Amino acid sequence: MYHFFAYISRMKYIDRWSLMRNSVTENIQEHSHMVAVLAHALAVIRRDVLGVPCDVDACASAALFHDATEIFTGDLPTPIKYYNPAIRDAYKQVEAVAADRLLRMLPAEMQGAYGPLLGEMDEEVRVIVKAADKLSAYIKCLEELRGGNKEFLNAAEETLAALNAMDLPEVRYFLEQFAAGFGLTLDELT
Repeated sequence: MYHFFAYISRMKYIDRWSLMRNSVTENIQEHSHMVAVLAHALAVIRRDVLGVPCDVDACASAALFHDATEIFTGDLPTPIKYYNPAIRDAYKQVEAVAADRLLRMLPAEMQGAYGPLLGEMDEEVRVIVKAADKLSAYIKCLEELRGGNKEFLNAAEETLAALNAMDLPEVRYFLEQFAAGFGLTLDELT
């Protein structure tokens, strides 16, 4: 008997933004879904708008599992995770152990398909997923700010600066064409 998918299902119990007061909590399962949607969108923009070859399905699939190791590690807050290179590198080792543990919860015949989703991914895919992950954080900030939660003001500014520093045309396109909608109410959207 294998427990991989039972563990994946437990992503819903791990909350994000633990150091911040949240108007609406977000768990890593919800976050991973949004990152997959955004990675898919960024990949489509890259391929169809910018005319640069991109494996849209690989980007979306990798995004679905990009935080799966947090089932074992929890969501370590960014100020700690990236405090210094030693902590960042040690955390990467912990993530590798968690990814290997998850991978061993699958039959051998399936491990080849899930290995790249849990571990080191193709560089093009990694860039898109990282951008989608950051974009998801920015959207969370916009939604919290729309709800009057000023706790997310600095996070929104820092995250937007990080997105701009990525200097990716697909991210710029998304921000220009779609980001404003996340700051609107339902009435304003309709």
